[in-house]
Amino acid sequence: MVGMRRINGREVNPVGLGCMSLSWAYGTPPSDEEGERLLGRALDLGYNHLDTANIYGLGHNETRLGNALKGRRKEFFLATKMGIKVDGTRRSVDCSPEAILRCVDESLARLQTDHIDLYYMHRRDFSVPIEESMGAMKKLVEAGKIGSVGLSEMRADTIRRAHAVHPVAALQTEYSLWTRNPEIAVLDTCRELGITFVAFSPVARGVLANGVRDVAALPDKDLRNTMPRFNAENWPKNLALVDAFNAIAAREGVTPAQLSLAWVLSRGEHVVTIPGTASEAHLAENIARWNWDIPASVSAELDGLINQQTVAGHRYGEAIRSTIDTEDFA
Repeated sequence: MVGMRRINGREVNPVGLGCMSLSWAYGTPPSDEEGERLLGRALDLGYNHLDTANIYGLGHNETRLGNALKGRRKEFFLATKMGIKVDGTRRSVDCSPEAILRCVDESLARLQTDHIDLYYMHRRDFSVPIEESMGAMKKLVEAGKIGSVGLSEMRADTIRRAHAVHPVAALQTEYSLWTRNPEIAVLDTCRELGITFVAFSPVARGVLANGVRDVAALPDKDLRNTMPRFNAENWPKNLALVDAFNAIAAREGVTPAQLSLAWVLSRGEHVVTIPGTASEAHLAENIARWNWDIPASVSAELDGLINQQTVAGHRYGEAIRSTIDTEDFA
């Protein structure tokens, strides 16, 4: 049976909550009242690892979380991120020491807390040596503003360089049956160095939660419209995989989301997940079978069905790929 896992020595449920969709990315976000109610419900259901970022809704997500949970701060492990900047339609990355020291205070104010348990660099800043950025992060740990340092979407050699300056507690990147890039090097590097691997989008942008059927019905501003796997050429091929996956979930007596999460958690004792949702029903569904062990035979069957060779399309469009430091398949 899957048990509780740890980040920086702190025990967490292996199914955490990614909070992004409460402010941005997948259609119209819920109202403040609905979002704050969902966050409270998450703690009641057993979620004790909440993940946000300063970029989600340009500060709105952190503010929403702070307003909703300031009276329950001791009940959860709080992770947030810095580094991505938005100027109109332009995005850039700034992980300079000056930005790190400034952004943490802004996040602390929005979150209405004096301590962030896990503070990530959201993306690699190729203009600043990772050692310099980690030096600033180390100062924040020493000052007591953050409990530990995280990296997001970074490759194995970057992780090793950062870890040599100060211990990296967690590495976050996309990982699911249909996104296998961490298996190139990062998953094993984290295991070797004692770093918790945090899988975002573990249900494949909702695809492996039976949440996408008709891509033409996605809202205009939905992030998935920019991703090649959802375009007119690739989606029919990927939908056929989803139908086969859903049949396996039904056979095993779990929902597609639960099957997808169980597969991710089976990849190592150092792995945790942070599925996101704006639905209270999905919130309950995602954590309901958190300790279910997927049979090895079923895991192998899924490996053969959905993998880097069978999924059509890259996970990101061309514009985003150049900003990502993670290893990629040829």
